[in-house]
Amino acid sequence: MEMFLQGEWVSGNQRVEVVNPYNGASIDTVPVGSAKDIESALDGLEQGAKVMRDMPTHQRVDILRKAAQIIQDQQEKLGRLISTEEGKVLTEGLIEAGRAAETFDLSADEARNLRGETVPLDSTSGGVGKLGFTLRVPCGIVAAITPFNFPLNLVAHKVGPAIAGGNAVLLKPASDTPLSALKLVEILLEAGLPPQAIACVTGSGSELGTAICEDQRVRKISFTGSAEVGLSITRAAGLKRITMELGSNSPVIVLDDADLEKVASTLAVTGYANSGQVCISSQRVIATAGCHDDLTDALLSKVSKLNAGDQLIEETDIGPLVRESDAKRVENWIVEAKEQGAQLLCGGSREGSLIQPALLTNVDADMKMSCEELFGPALGITRVAGLDEAIGLANQTRFGLSAAVFTQDIDRAIRFAREVDSGNLHVNFGTAWRSEIMPYGGLKGSGFGKEGPKYAINEMTETKMVIIH
Repeated sequence: MEMFLQGEWVSGNQRVEVVNPYNGASIDTVPVGSAKDIESALDGLEQGAKVMRDMPTHQRVDILRKAAQIIQDQQEKLGRLISTEEGKVLTEGLIEAGRAAETFDLSADEARNLRGETVPLDSTSGGVGKLGFTLRVPCGIVAAITPFNFPLNLVAHKVGPAIAGGNAVLLKPASDTPLSALKLVEILLEAGLPPQAIACVTGSGSELGTAICEDQRVRKISFTGSAEVGLSITRAAGLKRITMELGSNSPVIVLDDADLEKVASTLAVTGYANSGQVCISSQRVIATAGCHDDLTDALLSKVSKLNAGDQLIEETDIGPLVRESDAKRVENWIVEAKEQGAQLLCGGSREGSLIQPALLTNVDADMKMSCEELFGPALGITRVAGLDEAIGLANQTRFGLSAAVFTQDIDRAIRFAREVDSGNLHVNFGTAWRSEIMPYGGLKGSGFGKEGPKYAINEMTETKMVIIH
């Protein structure tokens, strides 16, 4: 495939293969973009921002609705592409394609809800006789820097609201999974988006990131990825609006009154979906002494039956990690945890980019697989005395994106919600759950700003204050 800038598909001077992470087979090639390509793309987007600013709301709504419909019509094809380039099982790829259509549909809804407000200036003596109101206006050019793990829907969560708010978009997809984003550009153009209103430049983030962040024509950056890259972006961006979603090591507190069969069935999904390559994947299971042993047995019976293999085969439960280097890292962290006293109950073996789903107990809070973001198919169980210790351990991290508790006690559930430092809090489900409509974002080192079309549009527009004297 080719990248898209200045209203044209561009092949570039160098190209790189996009491969199936299961077997390394080449799927396609894409250009290796450069800083000059970013500059050229922004040259075109300057005019595109003016076109989008002047476009009536109903036209933006029509484009977004048509894009949603095209995605629905092509759901099977897009789902297979997602699974092939990213590694998630086919069922998950199909679900993601459907969610992307919903994200564009919700973005169309919110485009109609974009409005200012009347300001009662005469509530102070100096404002008597004056009329005040606000206008919401586009930022101009929005840079969307997206991750590999949801190569269509997380692109939709940035591009859809940007268009709804009347912006032009510079899209930089993940190097490992650029094909879904390029297909989305094709879909948007088919839906009627002006060609000068979007650009998609493929290539290395280390090569393209600085050019994107330092260019003052970019008014807004929306980034999803690692905390380390997020920190470098914030340092380079200067005076720009920024949304950062930077991952987590999500804790799940299980109290002694929990339904352990429900806990085990849920965590077998929320800890291992997409091979654990989910920002809100359940990672740390914090179980009170009264339920720890029974929970461990229940989880082992579920996790030991999960099978890692070819993501495009129906019988596969868990696909490969996106890169073999990531699988090696996860393997090393599991081995290191064992050396430090954790007990491996099942899984953990690696073959290429595949890691068999792992379950560990006696996991200490200082082990890497507990205190860092694992981003792999493993759960670690830690025993605690009670709720006080559990909440303390849940908060003993630099992250704060998603957390969960299993309990039938409403008082303890509310205390969890009040005291655990996390942007998303789940009661009686795992941490890896998200609705496209909700405000989504983290606390502490997990970033700032919110996604979800309604909330993202607010981040991608600015306020003008008008006073009539």
